[in-house]
Amino acid sequence: MPELPEVETIVRRLRKDLIGRKIESADLLWDRTLVTPKPAHFKKNIVGQSIDSVKRRAKYIVLPLSVDTLIIHLRMSGDILIRKDGEAIHKHDRLILHLSDGHYLAFSNMRKFGRVWFTPNPEDVLGKLGPEPLSDDFTAETLYKRLKNHKRQLKPLLLDQHFLAGMGNIYTDEALHLADLHPLSKSDLIRWKQAEILWRSIRKVLEEGIRQNGASIDWIYRGGDFQNYLHVYGRKDEPCFKCGTPIQKTMVGQRGTHFCPQCQKF
Repeated sequence: MPELPEVETIVRRLRKDLIGRKIESADLLWDRTLVTPKPAHFKKNIVGQSIDSVKRRAKYIVLPLSVDTLIIHLRMSGDILIRKDGEAIHKHDRLILHLSDGHYLAFSNMRKFGRVWFTPNPEDVLGKLGPEPLSDDFTAETLYKRLKNHKRQLKPLLLDQHFLAGMGNIYTDEALHLADLHPLSKSDLIRWKQAEILWRSIRKVLEEGIRQNGASIDWIYRGGDFQNYLHVYGRKDEPCFKCGTPIQKTMVGQRGTHFCPQCQKF
């Protein structure tokens, strides 16, 4: 699943193609792509609206329109593609928006996990998300207080989008390793200095991920280079770059988790 850096990369790519374009028609090719509203309401009311901006909130792509807001979550295999009118619609395209500049936006969704919301109130969809880890409002003190308010293992907690928005498996493993924290450590037992280091580590791996245009781990997301800079994720049995100990892989909260047993002692 694309994580914060991959979604941010997609958003930056889309801005030059979408901002200011008017939606002239919409084709919903698989009704369950749309969470809300009903398909007939969607197709009627989105026509004529202009795309004012392209934003990201957590792992969501947010398109504020002239009246409403279109929100897209790519999930496991989603992608957004811009094609010229006349180009063939692909078999995995689930939503088509015809634009005023002779192009169309295609929401490709091979496994049909991705979802779209069309709403006058984006907070109905995004309002319960946790803080953005790269925002100015997300400080080391904020993280420390939030950790203390929970009694959970670090890895599942950091993956919880209500706790912190945008983190996924890859960047959580990398941040915990950079901070020398075991993924099973209890959040309420984290000391202030550890929380400060974790805060810096989260921001550092996300910023580097964005700088490298995300990680291209498999066929779902292509174009990034961060996979060439990973320290633990996907490196089972390979030596830790810090101490040389073989990286281990275990299951934490039903997610494959990579860590160094020497640097990240439990």
